[in-house]
Amino acid sequence: MADVCFHLSLVAPPPTPLLPPRPHSPRLKVSPDPRLGAASAALAFLPRRLARFTVHAVVAEDERPKWWEKSAGPNMIDVHSTEEFIHALSEAGDKLVIVEFYGTWCASCRALYPKLCRTVEEHPNILFIKVNFDENKPMCKRLNVRVLPYFHFYRGADGLLESFSCSLAKFQKIKDAIAMHNTDRCSIGPPTGVGDIDLLGRSPSQEKPAEAASR
Repeated sequence: MADVCFHLSLVAPPPTPLLPPRPHSPRLKVSPDPRLGAASAALAFLPRRLARFTVHAVVAEDERPKWWEKSAGPNMIDVHSTEEFIHALSEAGDKLVIVEFYGTWCASCRALYPKLCRTVEEHPNILFIKVNFDENKPMCKRLNVRVLPYFHFYRGADGLLESFSCSLAKFQKIKDAIAMHNTDRCSIGPPTGVGDIDLLGRSPSQEKPAEAASR
């Protein structure tokens, strides 16, 4: 939300035209209070010297991070390309990797995100990867991401373990998947990543926009 700042600018009124001196009247005599001196004389002319105050509303851009830019810890990273995605999976080794596909416009993604961040903090041994759907549409299409938010679970040589869409009301699905796949074990062989899917090939000829999952 944008912050509104108010600035007061002092605008002096136009000068008052000089008038011819009024004839002296013996009945009118103004003498300032001797106890106040110059201050009393200045107060006598204050109404004429009042300035007009103009209020200008200036809308300042909010520099706070957007909701999707907030990170819950070092085990939550953003990837911005297919190459970064593949590299992150290969570097994870035998760790459980949870990938969230989201859209900045997706209301369900925004509603779920705070709870996801708490889950990140509770599981420092799990790598969480965030993928912006609009920045990586060809890759998301090849991974069959049609509804947002969408989650992939990867682990070492086992590759892709599970994938599903999820909303805040169904967040228990993520907890259950973590309990199932985040066990102490050793995978035999190198990480397989996304398997046989060609993520670096040509994008599909027909693309449909992703849909937000129902709450």
